[in-house]
Amino acid sequence: MIEVVIAGAGPNGLMLACELALAGVRPVVLERLTEPTDTQRANGLVGQVIRMLDRRGLYERLATPGTTPEPAPRFTFGAFPLDLSDLPDNPLYTLLMPQLRIERMLTERAAELGVDIRRGHEVIGLTQGEKSVTVELRGREPIEAEFLVGADGGRSAVRKLTGIDFPGVTSDDSVSRTGHVSVPADLIGPDGSLTVPGFGAIPPFQHLRTEHGLIAWAPSPDGDPKMTTVEWGQPPEGEASLDELRAGARRVLGTDIPLDPPTGPGPHLMRRLFGGNTRIAERYRAGRVLLLGDAAHVHSAIGGPGLNLGLQDAVNLGWKLAAEVRGHAAEGLLDTYESERHPAARRVAMHTQAQSLLIRPGGEVTALRELFGELLDQPATRQHIAGLLAGADITYDMGPATGPLVGHWAPDLPGLRDLTRTARPLLLDPTATLDPGPWSPHIDTVPAPDLDTALLLRPDCYIAWQGTTNDGLHEALATWFRAA
Repeated sequence: MIEVVIAGAGPNGLMLACELALAGVRPVVLERLTEPTDTQRANGLVGQVIRMLDRRGLYERLATPGTTPEPAPRFTFGAFPLDLSDLPDNPLYTLLMPQLRIERMLTERAAELGVDIRRGHEVIGLTQGEKSVTVELRGREPIEAEFLVGADGGRSAVRKLTGIDFPGVTSDDSVSRTGHVSVPADLIGPDGSLTVPGFGAIPPFQHLRTEHGLIAWAPSPDGDPKMTTVEWGQPPEGEASLDELRAGARRVLGTDIPLDPPTGPGPHLMRRLFGGNTRIAERYRAGRVLLLGDAAHVHSAIGGPGLNLGLQDAVNLGWKLAAEVRGHAAEGLLDTYESERHPAARRVAMHTQAQSLLIRPGGEVTALRELFGELLDQPATRQHIAGLLAGADITYDMGPATGPLVGHWAPDLPGLRDLTRTARPLLLDPTATLDPGPWSPHIDTVPAPDLDTALLLRPDCYIAWQGTTNDGLHEALATWFRAA
């Protein structure tokens, strides 16, 4: 019997597969598509997940060799420029990288770890038993597994088959158009901004609001740039086209932009989307079936939070599910996946809905933006929003453990990025006296003479205990791990 079946070979399902494999579980990934898609989606990564990838040794596979993540000096929130350069502790990291490359990297890493990825396998049914779940496939023999994880997107078949409700709200009064384009080279500034005759500069990778809509310009170092417009009103019919994108840009800016067809090899995107959904699954788990990523939550893409949320779901779930499968889990451990990650999804839903309101046209919104702009002049406000966008403001309940660092994601301590590549729990001990007792086989105890307090890190890098003696250490270990 297979230990874990993952439905969906997108970034979230692949990341979970890698995390499970690091913990000694060999999952099987089922993907409905027979070949990897060439559809362009996210432009990159935003938030704490970039540092998490670095701690797994994966950042260097995407970025320039020899580099480490650096905080972004600026970003955007609700079509406001967000200056982060003066923050004493900037938690917001960004990585410009097409999602296709991220998926390719995770596919390669999963293969290195021995993950079995089966394409052309579509889940059409499931039946749960006391100790297993049987997965029915279109045109293939059923598969039996100890657990099934639905990482199969916002229209998740696994979620629907399990009967988990997906409450939320749907808006249908907006239309967004995105396409790859080319523009005259002399209109692009040294910083990547696009100068529009009769209007001015459109900064790169930011949302620009006018009283008629929204526009965004995204140059790419690897291919053709993308243009996006958002308007409100009756959406058109027919296929999306470059002429339609030009007309939308003209309405938003009040002047023409010289947009030409893309010149690169592609694949090229020309897409129109109507409205949007903000929904969070009522439950993340039903028996032996769990939900991950977009199968558990959908929201506006504004600010780029999707991969940050979904990939961190995977890192949170991976070690817990592996411990359950291998018999190392403390009682109730798997249920903490929902109790910890559901609030994270609610925060993303909250700030994307708030940003969606701030970008709408109209005098009332303009007045709200004037007030909000005054608040952004305060460093404390920008610090708060940076933490919100990064997902760095999330803290977890660690039970009886106390201390200023408990429940927080571990800071970038010297040598930590090398110690966390194996995804094992860590006890960083500056005293050389701490004793994990019967939990020793499951914990890597590492001397840390530069620290003034010992730290117990879960595999997802959240701090479960701190102290200078054994007081409370065994209680913390018992909360998260089963003694050998």
